[in-house]
Amino acid sequence: MPQLAAAAPATLQSRTSLAADLVWPQTRITSAELVAPGPLTVQGLATQVPAHCLVKGRMNERTGPVDGASYAIGFEVRLPVAWNGRFLHQANGGLDGNVVTALGAVSGAAPVAPGLVQGFAVLSSDAGHGAPTPFFGLDPQARLDYGYQAVGTLTPMAKKLIQAAYGKAPDRSYIAGCSNGGRHAMVAASRYADQYDGVLAGNPGFHLPKAAATQLWKAQQYARISTPGTNQQPDLATAITPAEFKLVGNTIVARCDALDGVVDQQVNDGAACQATFDLQADVPSCTGAGTRDGTCLAPERKAVLARVFAGPRNGKGEALYTGTWFDPGVAGSNFAFWHFNAPPNRDAGAVAFLFTSPPSTQAAFKDTTGLQYALNFSMETDYPKMFATTPPYTESAWSYMTPPNPSDLGPLRNRGAKMMVYHGVADGVFSPVDTANWMDRLQARHQGDAAGFARLYLVPGMNHCSGGPATDQFDMLAPLVQWVEQGQAPDTVLAQARGAGANVVNAELPASWSAKRTRPLCAYPKVARYNGTGDVESASSFSCK
Repeated sequence: MPQLAAAAPATLQSRTSLAADLVWPQTRITSAELVAPGPLTVQGLATQVPAHCLVKGRMNERTGPVDGASYAIGFEVRLPVAWNGRFLHQANGGLDGNVVTALGAVSGAAPVAPGLVQGFAVLSSDAGHGAPTPFFGLDPQARLDYGYQAVGTLTPMAKKLIQAAYGKAPDRSYIAGCSNGGRHAMVAASRYADQYDGVLAGNPGFHLPKAAATQLWKAQQYARISTPGTNQQPDLATAITPAEFKLVGNTIVARCDALDGVVDQQVNDGAACQATFDLQADVPSCTGAGTRDGTCLAPERKAVLARVFAGPRNGKGEALYTGTWFDPGVAGSNFAFWHFNAPPNRDAGAVAFLFTSPPSTQAAFKDTTGLQYALNFSMETDYPKMFATTPPYTESAWSYMTPPNPSDLGPLRNRGAKMMVYHGVADGVFSPVDTANWMDRLQARHQGDAAGFARLYLVPGMNHCSGGPATDQFDMLAPLVQWVEQGQAPDTVLAQARGAGANVVNAELPASWSAKRTRPLCAYPKVARYNGTGDVESASSFSCK
């Protein structure tokens, strides 16, 4: 594997004239302005950023032939005056649909050193549609843009814009994101390996159609033990209460805490925990009817949780999506959100319009509720529609949403590019086991040498991209740059808890933890184990083994 050279810094040359300087097909620069150094607030967090030029524009403006709606790939690029010579494509999450601020905050919760602060030129886009609703799935091209083509369309344009701004193209290019942004990054590693030198994928939904369909299946499981809510439909949040999830989480800690060599209210060895923790035997069972005080779990609730964690199967017994691990992070509020709130309010629309062919009609979807759609979804007859094609939807959802041959990253490896992936072990929507299995397949495909160019870091306790009882604040962008450009492989990544004094405090940290607890995140399959001596609040007292 070749060693790529380090990027060389440069100074912004062209500023507000960029609208005239960039000549690119079907691209319109709508504004270009110089932004003074100072605070930039994103999601309530103010970050001090350097002076930079903010460029906004639109690509491939058109009218959809199916729904008559207006479409374009909206974007913004932030170009620092003092540039480090690198391009960062900030892949955004969810359904996209918004051009979110191109700060480059791409790894860990409430990051302390986002890409723009590190000197990157940062691109953000809406992935080809102007609202974070699923109805763009009616448009065949908007589907493809969301899946992969927006990244392929934006990347060469952004590099040309950077060349116009600095007098040279970026020396090194990176793409990073979490959730659907992690999926974008993994797709880029497969489809656009020639365009990116470094790929950072967090909690990646690289099998997103299967995961979304599984969300609807989860709703069906929880509905069996839910009490009626509005319109006499099941109130999913009553299936397992926060106190009951906390009971499960505490029991997992009690059984698995010491597996990593120290009792510290944290479970580092998640794989070993699955063989140690037994939901049926270890969590107290309720004997009295109606007991919901968090001291026990009724047998029927245990049965549903066991099915949910094992993952869905069809009538033939075939697994339809990978199950997940029991982890103390099941007590996190974000975990419950993905299990109860997201299926009817997010996943139903995504499956109806994006991940099945043909998509639903707006009239049919609006004639019911998201929950009813979820409860009516058939894993036998509807699930296969993610692999179907119908005119004019000539590419299946599975094809346009997932990375082709995800375990074959030879083109990425052969040019010296590198890839870092992280995943919270208590992710409530995308299975960390699915990602670990991908890493196993990658190792097998590359004769056990995948660690030379790709590494996975499981984050104990962390929910979907952040949150939960976890050391969930970390920067993987800087280590990725060091790996790509200096050849310094990141055996560990330092992660910190967000206790009192953090830029955004994590209210779900155990009271016994230090506010600034640190842990090493280890390259899978290694886990952080206590050295036998030293401060249990310090990463230096742990080694990856």
